[in-house]
Amino acid sequence: MNNRDDVLEINLGELFAVLMGRAFLIISAGVFFALAGLFLSKFVIHPEYESTTKIYILNKEENQTVTYSDVQISTQLTQDYAELIKSRRVLEEVIQRLHLTDMEYKDLYDVLKVDTPSDTRIVAITVKDKDPLMAMKIANCIREVASEHITNVMDIDAINIAETANVPTDKASPSVARWTVIAGFLGAVVVAFFAILGYLLDDSIKSNDDVERYLGMSTLALIPLTTDEMEQKKKKKSKQKKAK
Repeated sequence: MNNRDDVLEINLGELFAVLMGRAFLIISAGVFFALAGLFLSKFVIHPEYESTTKIYILNKEENQTVTYSDVQISTQLTQDYAELIKSRRVLEEVIQRLHLTDMEYKDLYDVLKVDTPSDTRIVAITVKDKDPLMAMKIANCIREVASEHITNVMDIDAINIAETANVPTDKASPSVARWTVIAGFLGAVVVAFFAILGYLLDDSIKSNDDVERYLGMSTLALIPLTTDEMEQKKKKKSKQKKAK
């Protein structure tokens, strides 16, 4: 009895041939999914807009000039400022001031992004919303409330406005180009995956090489499945003899 572990051998040449044989189907699926992604991102999904405001923070003692150590300390504290900006107290105060009755703290926290570029004392506050005007209002309100909160907690003199939020004109998401490319790529990959899966699961015998590969036996002879060509040749020979 021959105890051998079954080993799946993949012929890369045959696999490539299978993919090339399904090339039209793969490309068609990619184009179809790309068009679907373009349609969804442009006409179905509601666009969202981002508005950004920036504050400049410098911690220094009263009646003192700004020193290099003040700059270093302020840079190191920007992460603390970012956490204070995203605190529950600040966001709930913003919700009350703007009368955002349909929004809770967690909802506002999810659409808020605070960036603190390295080696700077600038904190960028970005808010995303479906209404560009509301995105601007929320960003500016967060800046005002956060400035008051940071001043009280960190005991600093003041926070300067580096940039006020404006009404965004270009949508931040969804990106039509990104959706189109990703959808087209995924569509092509899915069809190619099923083509490869069908090739791997197909264990039917197609040639004498398959007999040796799967059964471990050598073929002695090949019997053609069809004899149409042989019959046609015989008919031609018989007609030629009759003609003579």
